[in-house]
Amino acid sequence: MTQSTDIFDTHAHYDDKAFDGDREALLSRLPGEGIVRVVNVSASLESCRRTMALTERYDYIYGAIGVHPGETAELDEAGYGWLKEMCGQDKCVAVGEIGLDYYWDEPGREIQKKWFARQLHLAKEVVLPVIIHSRDAAKDTIDVMRAEKAEETGGVVHCFSYTKETARAFLDMGFFFGIGGVLTFKNARKLREAVEYIPLDRIVLETDCPYLAPVPYRGQRNSSLYLPYVVSALAQAKGIGEEAVRRAVWENSVRLYRMEGR
Repeated sequence: MTQSTDIFDTHAHYDDKAFDGDREALLSRLPGEGIVRVVNVSASLESCRRTMALTERYDYIYGAIGVHPGETAELDEAGYGWLKEMCGQDKCVAVGEIGLDYYWDEPGREIQKKWFARQLHLAKEVVLPVIIHSRDAAKDTIDVMRAEKAEETGGVVHCFSYTKETARAFLDMGFFFGIGGVLTFKNARKLREAVEYIPLDRIVLETDCPYLAPVPYRGQRNSSLYLPYVVSALAQAKGIGEEAVRRAVWENSVRLYRMEGR
């Protein structure tokens, strides 16, 4: 450990084309900057392949295997079987990101719900936590999770964007909450209220890079290097020191992904 507790980025997309120009240089830099563990999260069948390739190349990168709701139209039984096989790899630590996204009209909601439920079931089969994506779909997300007994697998609600009342439902299922750059935005009052309400022992840091860079880099390509800005905003919201935040979220991240001893 460095003098200041190291940082765990629980949700990144370093396989994204936004990093094609300097991926190796950037990823090689992370450990020296205190970013010593990253989970690269898949969004499609093809990104599952890219994610696991990154885990093979970098010892501090782990992977999550799953299909984002926006890509679920590509899934079929053969794809589901392949996902299950991929989840058996040693450095796969979660199923995700999976869920519902009603911001867009396609794929249809019934397709999204079908494959959300199936991937929740997959997580139980392979005994891994889940990474939940939920946008403009709070009620249906919670309903599907309850029907599939998601509390049995546990996991994290990625890029949490709902009210503290909705947070209660996820808390009751034992889930963690991924908090990133949005917390630094001036218009993030609802999120700040939720973060004040959510217990510190249920919060983990994430970037969702290349998206959602924190202030003062809002609108630019995000990376794990900017997580100290989220630490600062989280410390302010909780009224505690930054080092206390770093220690807590590190421990939470290890518990989330069941990485004790790794």
